Amino acid sequence: MQPITCSVDDAAKAIGIGRVTLYKYIKEGRVESVRIGGRRLVKIESVKRLVEAA
Repeated sequence: MQPITCSVDDAAKAIGIGRVTLYKYIKEGRVESVRIGGRRLVKIESVKRLVEAA
């Protein structure tokens, strides 16, 4: 089974941006995320869409 979410740190590293920038994109709705417990997890498909749109 493929993972469908990853940590903010992992997502930021994967696309070569900083955590602050990724949190900005999350706030703007450009990247989807979910909170599970105390963790913020980023939906991998939304990160792929962000990169493809660039």
